[in-house]
Amino acid sequence: MTVAFEPGSYRDRSSRVLVEGDRILRALGPEALADWEALEATAFFARAVREGRVVRTERMAGAAAGLPPGDWRAVLRHEAVPFVSYPYEWSFGMLRDAALLHLDLLLEALDEGMTLKDASPYNVQWVGARPVFIDVGSFERLEPGDVWVGYRQFCEMFLYPLLVQALRDVPFQPWLRGRLDGIPAEVASRLLGGLDRLRPAVLLHVWLQARLQARFGGAAVRDAIRSAEFSRAAIAANVRRLARTIRGLTWRRSRSTWSEYDRTHGYTEPDHARKAAFVSEAARARPRRLVWDLGCNTGRFARLAAETGAYVVAMDSDHLAVERLYQALRGEGHPRILPLVVDLIDASPGLGWRGLERKPLAARGRPDLVLCLALIHHVVLGGNVPLAEFVDWLADLGGDVVIEFVTRDDPMVGRLLMNKDDRYRDYDVEPFERALEARFAVEGREVLASGTRILYYGRGRPR
Repeated sequence: MTVAFEPGSYRDRSSRVLVEGDRILRALGPEALADWEALEATAFFARAVREGRVVRTERMAGAAAGLPPGDWRAVLRHEAVPFVSYPYEWSFGMLRDAALLHLDLLLEALDEGMTLKDASPYNVQWVGARPVFIDVGSFERLEPGDVWVGYRQFCEMFLYPLLVQALRDVPFQPWLRGRLDGIPAEVASRLLGGLDRLRPAVLLHVWLQARLQARFGGAAVRDAIRSAEFSRAAIAANVRRLARTIRGLTWRRSRSTWSEYDRTHGYTEPDHARKAAFVSEAARARPRRLVWDLGCNTGRFARLAAETGAYVVAMDSDHLAVERLYQALRGEGHPRILPLVVDLIDASPGLGWRGLERKPLAARGRPDLVLCLALIHHVVLGGNVPLAEFVDWLADLGGDVVIEFVTRDDPMVGRLLMNKDDRYRDYDVEPFERALEARFAVEGREVLASGTRILYYGRGRPR
C-alpha cells in the first residue's frame, strides 16, 4: 500500500505525518528521533497517553524503509481519531479546553526537561467531547536558556480568538477560517480597545505585543526574546498565568435561534416520540461506523444514533446550541458524539497550501448514515439551494439518509416565506419524493400526526 505525506504536515520538516490506508504514521529525522526518545522516557508522557490526553503512539520495529525521500531514522504509529475537525468548527468551550490541554501538557513537560516548540490548535483533535493532543513531534528537549517559542502562536491562535468572543461577543470561527495562522496582535488590539485595555491580560498579551511588533517587527522581537536568559521556572510561571487567564474567560450569550430547541420545537409529545422511534429504527437497520447529524440542535437524535455504537458528528450553524451540547457531552465524558459549528450552505472548504492543508468536510470521512431532520426547508427556502441539488449532495456522500420533509402547510415554512417572493416551485412533497427516489431506495415513510412533517428512510444507491 502506498505511503504518502499528509498534506497538512509540511510545516515541520523533521517530523512528518504520513498516511498508509487507515494507518497514521510519523517519520522522524535525526533530531526528532532524539526528542522522541527523550519524550518516551518521561513519566508525564506515559501518564498523558494512559489518560487519553495524548494520542496513543508506538515506535514501529525495523528500518524506515518504503517512505518518501528524506533522512528518516524511525517511524511512529499513531492511533487514528474517528473524525478530523478544525478550530474554526469548534465552539467556544472546545477552543478553551484545547488551549488548557496545551498549557497543562507544557507545564508537565517543563517539569521533566521538555517543552513544546509550537502552540497550534491544529495539534489537538477530539474523541467525542475529549480533546486529544496528536502532535508528539512538537515535544522537544529544553536546553538551558531556552524560551517558549510558541508563545506568540498561542496568543494568535488560542488567546486572541477566545478574548474577542468572551469580551466582544465576536465569533472567532470566521477569523480562524479566514487566516489559518490566527488573529495577529495588531488586529486583536483594534478589536479589544477602550476599557478592554484596562484588563491585565489584554494590556500585557495584546496591546503590549502589538506595540512591540509594530516597533521592532516580529523577527526582531523573537530574536530579543531568544537572547534573554530564561529559567524553566520563569517559563512555567508565564504559562500558569496564561492558564488562569484562559480559565477565567466565559462567553455570556444566553439565547440564540436554536439553543432553546428542547422547549420550542413545536412537536406534540406523541409526534416527538414517534420521530425518535423512526430515527432509532433506521439507525439500527444496518451497522453504522460514522453518522452525521445535520442541524443537530440539542443533540437528541445524535444520542440515539450513538447508542447503536456509531461515532456521530453532530453539526449545527448555531454556535450557542453547539456550545451547550458540547458542555453537556463534556460533563458526561461522552466518547461517541463530536459537536461542530458548521453552516452546510457555507461548509468548510479546502484551505491552506494548494487547498489541501485543511480538507473539506466530506474528504475527512464519509458517513454511513446522515440524519437530516427538519432541515431541508431551511436549506432550500432560507438558503436558496435548489431542492434536487441538496438531495444530490446527500446522495453523493454515499450513505443512507433519514430525512424529514416539512410541508408548505407547516407554520415554519410560512415564516421562511414571509416577505419573500415564492419562487420555490420545487419545494413540495411530490418534487421532493421524485428527487429522493431517484437517488435513494426509499424503505420507510411516515407522516407524523401533525400532517405537516413526513419522515423518510432512504438506502443509498450505488452510483
